[in-house]
Amino acid sequence: MNSAVITVALPKIVGVQVTEDTLSVDLEDGRTIAVPLSWYPRLIYATPEERQNFRIAGAGYSIHWPDLDEDIGVEGLLWGKRSTESPESLAKWLAVRSEKAK
Repeated sequence: MNSAVITVALPKIVGVQVTEDTLSVDLEDGRTIAVPLSWYPRLIYATPEERQNFRIAGAGYSIHWPDLDEDIGVEGLLWGKRSTESPESLAKWLAVRSEKAK
C-alpha cells in the first residue's frame, strides 16, 4: 500500500485590523480572514488602545497582544477556531484587570 504525505504551507500574516467587533487578518496569498471579536473574549474586554497594541509574531504566523497576554495564530484562523480559554481562566484574568485598574 502506498501512502502520501501532503504538506500545506501556511500563509504569513501581512496585515491586521481590529475594530470594535471584528478582527481582520490579511494574508500574503491575498486572502483576508475576518472573524467576530466575540470569538476572543480578551479582545472584547480590551480597551481600543489595547486592541491596537499588537504585533505580528511567530515569524509571521501569529498575532500577539502584550497588554492582553493574547496570541492568535493563522492556522486557528484558517480553521475557524475560537478561543479555547476556559470561563474560569477568563474570570481570573478579568479579576486581575479589575484590581490593576483600581
